[in-house]
Amino acid sequence: MTKDHDHAPDGIKDKLLDAALNHVPFDGWSEVTFRAACQDADVPEVLAHAVCPRGGVDLALAFHARGDSRMLERLEAEDLSGMRFRDKVAAAVRFRLEAVEDKEAVRRGTTLLALPQYAGDGVKAIWTTCDLIWDTLGDGSDDLNWYTKRATLAGVYSATVLFWLGDDSLEHQATWDFLDRRIDNVMNFEKLKAGLQKNPLLKPLLVGPNWLAEQIKPPKGRDDLPGSVDPRR
Repeated sequence: MTKDHDHAPDGIKDKLLDAALNHVPFDGWSEVTFRAACQDADVPEVLAHAVCPRGGVDLALAFHARGDSRMLERLEAEDLSGMRFRDKVAAAVRFRLEAVEDKEAVRRGTTLLALPQYAGDGVKAIWTTCDLIWDTLGDGSDDLNWYTKRATLAGVYSATVLFWLGDDSLEHQATWDFLDRRIDNVMNFEKLKAGLQKNPLLKPLLVGPNWLAEQIKPPKGRDDLPGSVDPRR
């Protein structure tokens, strides 16, 4: 890491996050942890709050974004070309969880972001993860499917994280089995949808809903909508 990066906002946030991770298992993503991180990283609190206005909450979100970045690095490094698409999705979720070095930091973050005042931040963080997975795997949907794919994966991802937090099986094998079952459930639902679309008796009834779905487009050119945050930028 360069000296210039250390003084840039992202560099300061990285230093604070690294320092905070030593305290999170004991004090969570709290103001106590934030102040301790400032002291350990030798960053004045005024400067730290300029980078992370909400203190520990912003560090918790930075920790989540760091996991997303590591997932993307692994997705781009691994050769997934010979895998079924459902297996690529499962691999991406697994890579995201394996990017975590401290499960307790995730547990504390999950608890924090479940609070009503931060629930919106938690939802956006999960949505961003799922959006990055779909984009990296080459999703080209440009209608309602753009939303349904990400919403469905968000449900799978969230359920898998909660299972993983309580999993003490060898190398988390129980979690990967759970993930495979959830992915299979989604694929079965998609097969049912495809079957309905091909049913000649139902086609006339689906003309209206299909037309409406085609009119719904993903967000473009906005940085305050779901799916717009990319840690690579």
